[in-house]
Amino acid sequence: MLAYLIRRLFAAIVMLVVIILVVFSIFFLVPKWAGVDIATSFVGKQADPHAVEAVREKLGLSDPIYSQVWHFFKGIFVGRTYAAGGDVTHCAAPCFGYSFRSEQAVWPVLTDRFPVTLGLALGAAVLWLVLGVAAGVLSALKRGSLWDRGAMVVALSGVSLPIYFTGLLSLAIFSYGLNWINGQYVSISDSFSGWLGGMILPWITLAFLYAAMYARITRATMLEILGEDYIRTARAKGLTEPVVIGKHAMRSTMTPILTMLGMDLGALIGGAILTETTFSIPGLGQAVLTAIKNQDLPIILGVTLITSLAVLIANLAVDVLYAVIDPRVRLA
Repeated sequence: MLAYLIRRLFAAIVMLVVIILVVFSIFFLVPKWAGVDIATSFVGKQADPHAVEAVREKLGLSDPIYSQVWHFFKGIFVGRTYAAGGDVTHCAAPCFGYSFRSEQAVWPVLTDRFPVTLGLALGAAVLWLVLGVAAGVLSALKRGSLWDRGAMVVALSGVSLPIYFTGLLSLAIFSYGLNWINGQYVSISDSFSGWLGGMILPWITLAFLYAAMYARITRATMLEILGEDYIRTARAKGLTEPVVIGKHAMRSTMTPILTMLGMDLGALIGGAILTETTFSIPGLGQAVLTAIKNQDLPIILGVTLITSLAVLIANLAVDVLYAVIDPRVRLA
């Protein structure tokens, strides 16, 4: 088990380095090859040529690419100093870049917005995992029943309806119309009850979409597993139905569910743009949307790296859970 974890951790670290190299190349090399002046995109097209040249010198954009990559990696661990003549800007470690548009380091922006998005993603994940898996299992056990057909219709609706539609509809009904739930985001540091009330609708809206997908996958996987020989053998041995389903069938069913969960949760931690925009939640999604509008490349680069790191960590956790629920993984 320990050797398995070490292998997966080493693979995750190698993958993270590769991702940083690829993302850095996309943001800094591809525009240069396309003839786009990166320094101009940092300060704006109407900027003074001297300001553009100062930014180019500060960022080291005239240096060889290997030097730029090295300074970026080094800045993550020990910080970085941007200097052009007498103008010096220090970015403390971990330095994921410096936004000359907003005149602030990228890392404080990420750490300020990350807990907001994390709370949104984890709360919604608990809802969609419990409701989606439960609905899928019941539909598989009652195949062809009224419950099965009704649950799959609701699941199809959840997959088909966009988040901004269900989000605005829930706000119109439960917040503005019935006034049952507060639709305004409140920081958890200001009021826990206010934060909880403001997150209920975003959680439900986000969970409605993902629970629908998880219900359909769970139903299809469970129906396939219930036809396996070892399930028939377990029933022939006289095991009760809850033991057959809970102990034997669910273990195999959870494998694709965990795979989906790792990818979905990691991606959401990188920013649920539509949900955060619909409910005015100041998370990573809103930060990257604002950065895209302002062409603020360092912020976009930082959020991209955080998203990649979140996906890697989530999948590493999934790999560990694989070994827990499926002994074949440990033996392999």
